[in-house]
Amino acid sequence: MEVKRKAGLVISAVALTGMLLAGCGGKSNSDASSSPSASNSPSASPSASASAPASQAASGGKVEIFSWWTGAGEEAGLKGLIQLFSGKHPEIEVINAAVAGGAGTNAKAVLASRMQGGDPPDAFQVHGGAELNTGWVAADKVIDVNDLYESEGWKDKFPKDLIDLVSKDGKAYSVPVNIHRGNVIFYNKKIFDDNGLKAPTTFDEFFKVADALKAKGITPLALGDKEPWTATMVFENVLLGELGPDDYKKLWNNQLPFDDAKVKKSLETFKKMLGYINQDHAARNWQDAAQLVAKGEAAMNIMGDWAKGYFTTDLKLEANKDFGWVPTPNTTGMFMVITDTFAIPKGAKNESNAKEWLKVLGSVEGQDVFNPLKGSIPARIDADKSKYDVYGQQTIEDFKTAKLAPSMAHGSAAPEGFTTQANQAINIFVTNGDVDQALKALKAAQSSSIQ
Repeated sequence: MEVKRKAGLVISAVALTGMLLAGCGGKSNSDASSSPSASNSPSASPSASASAPASQAASGGKVEIFSWWTGAGEEAGLKGLIQLFSGKHPEIEVINAAVAGGAGTNAKAVLASRMQGGDPPDAFQVHGGAELNTGWVAADKVIDVNDLYESEGWKDKFPKDLIDLVSKDGKAYSVPVNIHRGNVIFYNKKIFDDNGLKAPTTFDEFFKVADALKAKGITPLALGDKEPWTATMVFENVLLGELGPDDYKKLWNNQLPFDDAKVKKSLETFKKMLGYINQDHAARNWQDAAQLVAKGEAAMNIMGDWAKGYFTTDLKLEANKDFGWVPTPNTTGMFMVITDTFAIPKGAKNESNAKEWLKVLGSVEGQDVFNPLKGSIPARIDADKSKYDVYGQQTIEDFKTAKLAPSMAHGSAAPEGFTTQANQAINIFVTNGDVDQALKALKAAQSSSIQ
């Protein structure tokens, strides 16, 4: 396990305050609503009450849960968690304040506005790593939850490097509910079988397969970059494949500049890959792109394994029958880590109820309700592997031995300021293919955001 944040990634609380005042404007290309949804309180299901110290025992009231889980398998997973929580705490009304928009493109802006305006939710979704630690923790906007790690016995139930992703200066500030893998090609098995093709594991194999598919009139690679983070995800996987995990990590502590020859080669490889995508990519979101593969209208899609949750939970496809998967080119034995966690803001109106919510998230029961629906694997090392399908079981095993790398597109690798600038640079690059311009933009983002 090698994902550890460096002290050099810290940005100042003043910088984050500026971000809050700006409301994270300009991040989203989505036309989804940017206001919290109405409350959602599913009917309770019978379950034993979670144990808690008397000083933190829930006593009724409400708990407002803020996330961006509104579509695909993620919404089903969230509803499963809420139902589990309501069964344990029927006296607490759950307010589901989810905001639509992939990767939190809208939710993060709404959250920043609410936090700045003194109206924080009781618990909010945040990616572990820099998004949490150089953002909300550095700005002193969240409480530490060390007491929960002690009372729930979590310190030996989550991998140490995962705890490091949600901790700063020895204190934990959020609770991870899952592990997503970001370096995955999902592919339509019928297309590959009908054309006698094998899923590519190297760049050379990818381009050979893509040429063969294109010659048959089949779109080789589905992309939906209506929200620019999806293209950034493809690029970060090319970076990992070209640089390897060690040099990839050096980008985030200034040991390797973004104008390095290996980064240039990555952009050139990425540009070549863009020659095989669907023409309407800019009008599609990630679900739309995944649906092209599900319907057999495209062969492959590079996406985090929330796409697997979409395939199995929403589209009712069967893993290893209707769709297959392999690590993105040149990343076999590597694992691009994205972890969804929940933190509690300072000033939350229902802090004790929020802690009860976090207890459910961190429990074996909670993780095994959520992750099979979401497409992710449990963050806990003692979850019930039998509850996961062939994809989940394989990914659980891969995670144990793979070399880990933090996601750039999802806020684990670098501060929010860098991610915003990188998204802009890649969005422009997808349009104009100017390698030198993209190198300069990424280097400028590195110089201004990563210390």
